Amino acid sequence: MNIRLSKDWEAAVRVIEKIEKAGYEAVIVGGAVRDYLLDKEVNDVDVATSAMPDEIKKIFNSTVDIGIAHGTVLVLDEGQPIEVTTYRTEGIYIDFRRPEQVTFVKNLEKDLERRDFTINAMAMTKSGELIDLYGGQQDIQNGLIRSVGDPNTRFREDALRMLRAIRFSAQLGFSIENKTLKAIQQDSDLIEFIAKERIHMELSKMWVSRKVYDGINALIESHLAKYLVGDFEKHLEEWRYFNTTSSEVGWAYLCLLNRNQLSDIIHFYKLSNKEKNFIRNVLNAYQALLNRWDELDYFQYDLFTLEAAYDFAIWQNVKVPFKKEHIAMVKSNLPIQSMNQLAINGNHLMEWTTKKRGPWIKVALEAALLAVLKSHIKNDEEHLKEWFIHEFNDEG
Repeated sequence: MNIRLSKDWEAAVRVIEKIEKAGYEAVIVGGAVRDYLLDKEVNDVDVATSAMPDEIKKIFNSTVDIGIAHGTVLVLDEGQPIEVTTYRTEGIYIDFRRPEQVTFVKNLEKDLERRDFTINAMAMTKSGELIDLYGGQQDIQNGLIRSVGDPNTRFREDALRMLRAIRFSAQLGFSIENKTLKAIQQDSDLIEFIAKERIHMELSKMWVSRKVYDGINALIESHLAKYLVGDFEKHLEEWRYFNTTSSEVGWAYLCLLNRNQLSDIIHFYKLSNKEKNFIRNVLNAYQALLNRWDELDYFQYDLFTLEAAYDFAIWQNVKVPFKKEHIAMVKSNLPIQSMNQLAINGNHLMEWTTKKRGPWIKVALEAALLAVLKSHIKNDEEHLKEWFIHEFNDEG
């Protein structure tokens, strides 16, 4: 098996070599091993070790305590930041969210058995030897998301794992193993104990997954959708062709499908100001598209927003009389691209009239902008002055 070495992986191997030289065990764990077996680009490589956090800090010159209570130290010595975590077991979980205590151990097997799914419970030595105690490689080959050990126990430890199962199935195009799915159905109400910020993070990752429609379907089948804001079952088919590389588009599309719950969605999922602004703009652009965009629409919305609104129309089976590529062409051919490029401002208008300063200035500038965008007037001071005096101001 040929490891496709990323800079992170190479750095992790050098970290492991130094830990082993100091007399301890160390292996690559978690998502990096899973992605390697899936032949995906491997980044964000984590290392687990038998060494205690203080021992790791003695081995390396440059470290940061990023989760020292849970045994995690960030090692900076090798050019790429590598998280190194001591093998551990976890005590009784409180609030279905976090362990009451963490116990450091010297045994890798104990560390792996606390993990959520078999595909995330594998380890790999620096030389590429796979340590797979729970059948993770077989589950990858069969396209299955399966809990490590008893699924009800795993989900009652951390209820977010139920939503992670859905997200992984959407990301990887995997099915959720039957016993694991039944456990999610049984414990689906426990998702209410999870912080909304964590739910937001999982759904944000799902929006940019390969199989979002399947993920939405799994939300419904697992019963988790009943405890989330937004009617996923009613709008299932409208997700069939959804595809994006931006989580903001996912949140905006959820809002489009559930416009009567817009404020509830924003509040429940703790959406950021950036997300809220994008949602407002793209929903307005979508509504304008239904009435046919004019030059002002192409001017006031950025290309990303316009293209997202176009996608919404396609996913909603709205007939649009032009191709998506047309948007960038029209926008780039506008006479000006920003208000700053308009050849006049309020001071010009005040020089050309005896009127007192007031709201009429904003109205006049907007009218001038529209006239320029429609190519009725050239964007230069003399032409705009003539237009203002003889047409807008009607002083001639």
